[in-house]
Order: sequence, then structure tokens, then C-alpha cells
Amino acid sequence: PMPLPAPSSRLVVEALAIAPPGFQRITAQGFEFSLEAGTALGIIGPSGAGKSTLARALVGAWRPLIGRVMLDGASLDQWPPEQLGRYLGYLPQDIELFQGTIAENISRFDPNANPEQIIAAAKQACVHELIVSFPDGYQTQIGENGAALSAGQRQRVALARALYGNPFLIVLDEPNSNLDTAGEAALLTAIQNVKARGGIVVIVSHRADVLATVDYLLVMRQGRMQMFGPRDRVLASLATPPKGHFYKCETGVSRTSI
Repeated sequence: PMPLPAPSSRLVVEALAIAPPGFQRITAQGFEFSLEAGTALGIIGPSGAGKSTLARALVGAWRPLIGRVMLDGASLDQWPPEQLGRYLGYLPQDIELFQGTIAENISRFDPNANPEQIIAAAKQACVHELIVSFPDGYQTQIGENGAALSAGQRQRVALARALYGNPFLIVLDEPNSNLDTAGEAALLTAIQNVKARGGIVVIVSHRADVLATVDYLLVMRQGRMQMFGPRDRVLASLATPPKGHFYKCETGVSRTSI
């Protein structure tokens, strides 16, 4: 594909239906929404609703069977993969780090990585001070899948990797599942920083403090988008459910978590 200008204005999801790679059975469908630069979307729903499936499709890890994910009007498959990767940041639910140094993992093993950008990403993820506390600092070998790090440390390094190079679209799937208080504070600040610089953040989370940073909410159930709209309007709808425990059992969001 021909190189395209860096995206800067919007994400559009159009009539999206998704199946795992190599399969034709649709596991998530009915997605239609758009986000402007400088905004954040929270995705909520019960376990098994397809939230991670949507997250994978938004960054092109899974190609949709039907429909398109577009940045500034161009579908993801129009971008050369090596160029598209610079504009996307992704923190999957199952974090995968690779044999190599911390610096290599944060920079996605870019041979031309800029040390200043690596450190900037680490600072955004509140992991810089931890890294420099190691005897080898950024050159610390982390072992296969980050075996030398704790779960919380792995998550912060993976968050730094997602933030590396200031991507236009950042997708975070349960980003605070292993974070301590400092890590959670860094996450909230990072979300605000991405919005302030004109990026777009999509976050799968049920945490009230994380959802407080988003502008829109998308509610999923059984592989479908049930609701999409401004956060407060969606929360108001969930707070007045048609039956007793709708907001907890059907969406995975409890009133106390909001």
C-alpha cells in the first residue's frame, strides 16, 4: 500500500462484524460509531461479551469479516503495516513481552528507536524510576515474556510500549488489572495526556476512576453493541434498568463501581 499522511482527526467504525483469524463464525458484530481526536471511549460489558474481540479489531490484530475500521477515512488495510504500527498503541489483556531489554520492549524492537522517546513513554507509564533502579537500567534483560518482572511491572512496561511514539489511537484492554496505586494514577494521567495532545483512547474497563476519564461509553452484551453515547447519558440509562440487576448482571457494571 501507498504511505498515507499520519491520522489526526477521527476513528470511524462502520458496520463491523468480527471473527477470530481463520474462522468464518462471527463472534462480535453490530458496531457503528465514530470518535473525534481528543476523546476517549470506555467499553463495558459482562465477561464473554466480546470486548477484547472489538479491541483486537480496532488495532488491526484481527481483520473484520464485514465492515471497516477507518482512521481519517482510510481503512486499516490501506496503510502499510510498518507505517500503521506507528499510529497505534495496544495494551492487550494478556500481556506479552519478549526476550530482550526493557528498552527494546518499550520501543517495539525498533532498530532506529529514539532513547528520548523510550524514556518519555516510560515516564508516562510511571515506570522510569523503577527501570533506573535496576542495575542495568533500560538495558535490563527481562527474560521470556518478562519473567524477570512482577505482574504489575510487566503491565507498566506494556503500557509504556503502547504509549511509545505518541500513537494517534491507543487501545487499552483492562489496563489496570495488575497496577498498584502509583500505576493507576499514571494510567489516568496518561489517558488525559493522550486526549490533550489530540489522540484517541479506547479503554476496556469497569473501574470508576478510569471511566471518569472517558467521554463516551459503549455497552456490549453477547457480542453486540447495545448502547453507545456520551458517558453520563449512558450511565443514566444504566442507573434506571428495566429489571432489578440489569446494570450488574447484564453490563458488568455495578452501581457502586460508578
